[in-house]
Order: sequence, then structure tokens, then C-alpha cells
Amino acid sequence: MTEVAGERLARVMVVDDQTVVREGIVMLLGLLPGVEVVGSAGDGEEAVRLVAELAPDVVLMDLRMPRCDGVEATRRIRAEHPGTQVVVLTTYADDESLFPALHAGARGYLTKDAGGDEIVRAVHSVLSGEAGLAPSIQRRLLERLSESAPRPSGPPEPPDGLTARETEVLVLIAEGLDNQQIAKRLHVSTATVKTHINNLFAKTGIKGRAQAVRYAYGKGLVRPPEGGIT
Repeated sequence: MTEVAGERLARVMVVDDQTVVREGIVMLLGLLPGVEVVGSAGDGEEAVRLVAELAPDVVLMDLRMPRCDGVEATRRIRAEHPGTQVVVLTTYADDESLFPALHAGARGYLTKDAGGDEIVRAVHSVLSGEAGLAPSIQRRLLERLSESAPRPSGPPEPPDGLTARETEVLVLIAEGLDNQQIAKRLHVSTATVKTHINNLFAKTGIKGRAQAVRYAYGKGLVRPPEGGIT
């Protein structure tokens, strides 16, 4: 960055294949404090060449351009000129545009409805080591992270046609509770517990509590203790 009258200016290059848009962005930035436009390019190929000549601090990069698109240009700039940061400035905010650009090394992502002040903030954010993302882009990233995060798994499905209550009784048997303790835990009578046990034994072919314990562990209804089941 250069310094003028004690103020540090970010040296910025603008890349967009539409001449009117490109010149409009250059003109807008020229009216704002904190930035100095050092060049502009009409496609990704020209952008890579000019970055080598001009060494800007930040490139404002369009995505869909002829010859070399913004994603490929970003990848090449970040690989060949790591001192230059890239902020995408595009019409598109869909996943197919956003994530390839970020994977290519862009540190910021704005849509073209961004105001001049927002563009300048993004430029200085990426130069400070932060992300320069539009609020809508931040929300999309959070949504994607939420979508990809592993969801807690629910309890295993009851095996062999057992009802939820019969499965619950089976788990308590595996935990070492006797009929009276199970009845107290479930707030039912011991007769009801015996009925559930008879039913689950009949459905699973289990004979006795020892087999019931092994069955419960084998079906993943409970976790075995350290050292396994003996």
C-alpha cells in the first residue's frame, strides 16, 4: 500500500469484461478515500499479466469473462503473486460461482449492487487478513456449514419388530436392572414388565437375561463396557 499525507491507500486493480461497468467502478473508486486505482483489465488473461506489472494490493475480480474467467485468474494470481489479494465483484451469488472462487483463493466476495463504501471496506478487510464478504454471502456460507455439519443420530431403530417400550425394557436389562427396578424406572407394575420381557423374548428368540444382554450389545442398543462383554 502507498501512503499519501499520512493516509495509507490500497492499490486496487479492476477487472471486468464490460467496459461500461469497468469504467464505472474505476470512476466510483476514484471518488472514495482509502483506495488508489492503479489499473484495469477486460479479462482474466490481461488481469494476470497486469498484476505482474503493477503489483496491486487488491484485485476486484469479475467472474464470467472471455479467454480466462475470474476463477482461473484468481487461482493464477494467488499462486504467482501471493502478495496480491482478490475480492470478487460479480453479478452472481449462486453456489456454483461463490465456492469455486473462494476455493481459488479469493478472500472477499461482493455482488455488484454493493455500494462504494462496502467495496472499500472489503478491500481493507482482506488487506488486514480478514474476509471481505457481503452479508448475504456470509449467511450463505453459514447455511452451507450448517448443511454439511454432521447431525446427531437418533436412537437406533427397534430391531426384530420390537416396540419402543420393549426395546426400552431390553436396554434396562442390559444395564443390569432387575424387574422391580425396571418397573420403578418406567413407573409401571412388575407384571407389566414381565409381559414386555415375555414378548421381546418371543420376538427375538432370546432365552434368559444373559442372552438379552448380548443381544442388546450386538444390536447397538447399548455400548459395551471397557474390555467388551464376557
